[in-house]
Amino acid sequence: MSLPKPKKINAEKYVAGLSLFKQKTARIKLSANESALGPSPKAIKQYNEVGKNLKRYPDSDGIFLRNVLAKKFKLDPKRIILGSGSDQIFELICKTFVNKNDEVIVPEFSFIIYRIYSKIYGAKIKYAKEINYRISIKNILSKVTNKTKVVFLANPNNPTGTIISKKELLQLRKKLRSNILLVIDDAYFEYVKDKNYLPGLKLFSNSKNVIVTRTFSKIYGLAGLRIGWGYGPKNLIYALNQIKPPFNINRAALFAAAESIKDVKWLNKEIKHVNKWSKIFYKNFKDLKIETNSSYGNFLLVNFNKIRVSSKKIFLKLAQSGILVRKMDVYKIKNSLRITIGNNLENKKFIKIIRKII
Repeated sequence: MSLPKPKKINAEKYVAGLSLFKQKTARIKLSANESALGPSPKAIKQYNEVGKNLKRYPDSDGIFLRNVLAKKFKLDPKRIILGSGSDQIFELICKTFVNKNDEVIVPEFSFIIYRIYSKIYGAKIKYAKEINYRISIKNILSKVTNKTKVVFLANPNNPTGTIISKKELLQLRKKLRSNILLVIDDAYFEYVKDKNYLPGLKLFSNSKNVIVTRTFSKIYGLAGLRIGWGYGPKNLIYALNQIKPPFNINRAALFAAAESIKDVKWLNKEIKHVNKWSKIFYKNFKDLKIETNSSYGNFLLVNFNKIRVSSKKIFLKLAQSGILVRKMDVYKIKNSLRITIGNNLENKKFIKIIRKII
């Protein structure tokens, strides 16, 4: 009997940060770069309110939220697209612009989802070498060929936590061919306090060939609701909207996201908390001779080459203590872990345990 055969897709499967270890729920999860303090109380209140009327479909175009975003960031609402997480926007970009045998450039240590979607739609991935875990504009440009269609990068970068200066980003866009789409992932931009940095949205809001994505999963604490957004030229956003699934954002996510954006006080509280603990983590790692760099996100990438305990052993011992962090095997960063900054109690417990292990 002949049965339907699926297409053969040559792409890795995204492996999420663990929530369980040996069938036990982790008490402390520092593996997924989730918000340290959680959602704004105003967002939670709005979520509960929407829950009283779940029989209604959401607004397929998300007009209310797009207007809130446009007002907040001084944008054109017609140039905003909403996605089920920014992940969906990356997929829509690949589906719209990438054909079989096209080439997509990503930094060698960059968010794995860029290359997964690119490969699903038939692209060949070109990896640009980083220098000391920093994205190299020079090395990205060296990978460009006549087959290059898209360049994906995050700024700050995940999983390294490093940034690209505004000068370098402008230089990259200037030197790329005009028909190459540059996609900048602003997922962690709120945490950055550096005079040489500007988020993608501020640098390229009027560009004809840049799409910038943002998310509510990180600083806004709405990872469980899956909502992100993108901004770009009208013609490109129109093309993405042509294939965007209807009702891709649920009602609760639309309204909770709108309240999150408005709650500046809660946002600043999260930023202050993360930047404070980032310095504390950095100092403790240096004291323990764990290699790391100053991070511009809500996480730190750490390496254990200078101590006698391997990342594998440290991961296991942390997990046995109820603390889950992120392995870096999938990113091919050897003997390293990525640690998300949690709340005060979680951070104190983590530092206590890792000091005991080492």
